Amino acid sequence: MIPVYIINGFLDSGKSEFITYTLAQPYFQTRGKTLLILCEEGEVAYTEEVLKKSRTIVELIEEEEDFQPATLIELEKKHKPSRIIVEYNGMWNAKNMKLPWHWKVEQQVTCIDGSTFSMYFTNMKSLLAEMLRKSEMIIMNRCDGMESELANYKRNIKAINQQAEIIFEDSKGEINATLEEDLPYDVNADIISLDDTGYGVWYIDMLDNMERYVGKTVEFLAMVLKPEKFPKGYFVPGRMAMTCCADDMAFLGYACKYDGAEALSQKEWVQVTATICWEYFEDYKSEGPVLHAVKLSKAKAPKEEIISFV
Repeated sequence: MIPVYIINGFLDSGKSEFITYTLAQPYFQTRGKTLLILCEEGEVAYTEEVLKKSRTIVELIEEEEDFQPATLIELEKKHKPSRIIVEYNGMWNAKNMKLPWHWKVEQQVTCIDGSTFSMYFTNMKSLLAEMLRKSEMIIMNRCDGMESELANYKRNIKAINQQAEIIFEDSKGEINATLEEDLPYDVNADIISLDDTGYGVWYIDMLDNMERYVGKTVEFLAMVLKPEKFPKGYFVPGRMAMTCCADDMAFLGYACKYDGAEALSQKEWVQVTATICWEYFEDYKSEGPVLHAVKLSKAKAPKEEIISFV
């Protein structure tokens, strides 16, 4: 299996700078060649010094229809690389990307120019979402003077990819993007009460700032989800969310311990009051947020059953 690194992003999003930095790392200067496949020619060129030091060969594929397994295998046969980096064209739908069966994607990274994120998110949301969805790391650079907007940008990205590591950078380095004062609820209240907007923000913020919530009590309106083979005494209260577009929906919720879980019906609506704990849960296969219900009552469905991050 050949390790492959996919670097996504629209033109002038910082892909070439990131790849140049990556090629300078010790792993990419060990034995064996690196094949760098460019799917567009950006404004930043790779210097001969960087390419030579990292034993990197560059090949250009300019047309999307040429980016297909047969072509890629020919490049592999030609250069016999130990590893491959693909600088993918942001205007090509990442959903259509097909690699040879023996190419193993080790990491996918999306680079974003913070100054143009809002424009692309509004006008090219489906293309952007496909890049974000499979990325382990998302780097938003050029964020100078944008601190007040980053918390919202982070929520938009997390709604599409909950697991990704998101890094915001300005000219001075990395930025911490989520402040308590940006939250649409009082995180220090005796009971954190969540409306439709607050639920989505809380769900995303829990993924990155769990220390804010452990031991706190939260209340919200939720739909009941009872996954197959879920342990007895547990269910998932949550909300359906539109993460990208009307056709792109996800159920957002955390496991909840409740003695009366067996009596709940699939998709019924309940008002939940629960304490937030951090503990091992078998379905997570690791430690994670688990709610412990202290009060639960039947409720009417809300006027808008689907919450939105957009």
